[in-house]
Amino acid sequence: MADKKRLTGRARRHRRVRARVSGTASRPRLNVFRSLTNIYAQLIDDQAGVTLVSASTVDTDLKQPLAGKKKSEQAKLVGMAVAERAKAKGITAAVFDRGGYRYHGRVKALADGAREGGLEF
Repeated sequence: MADKKRLTGRARRHRRVRARVSGTASRPRLNVFRSLTNIYAQLIDDQAGVTLVSASTVDTDLKQPLAGKKKSEQAKLVGMAVAERAKAKGITAAVFDRGGYRYHGRVKALADGAREGGLEF
C-alpha cells in the first residue's frame, strides 16, 4: 500500500513538472529516472517526440568507470557522460526535468555532473 502511494505521488509530481517543462530541438529536456540501483538520463525533443541523447549506469561503455563507486558518484558521472554526448551532437543548453523526484542526492549529483560537462540549464 505504501509503495503504491509513493509511486502515485511521484507520478502526480512528475505531471506537475511536465506541465511547465517542455523540450525543443535547440533546448531539449533533460529527463531523469531513478531506480533503486540505477539512474538514467535522456535529452528529449518533445516537439518531435524523439530522444536525442541518453546515458545511464547500465551503459556498457560506462560500466568500467562506475565500478565500485557510490550511487551519487555514479550519477555525477552519468550527468557528465550525457553532457559530453550532447556536446558531440551540438547541444549546449537544456531544461531540467527532475522527474517528480526531490532535487537532492543522486538527482542533484546528475545535474551537477551535466553542468560540469558543459550543459547549461
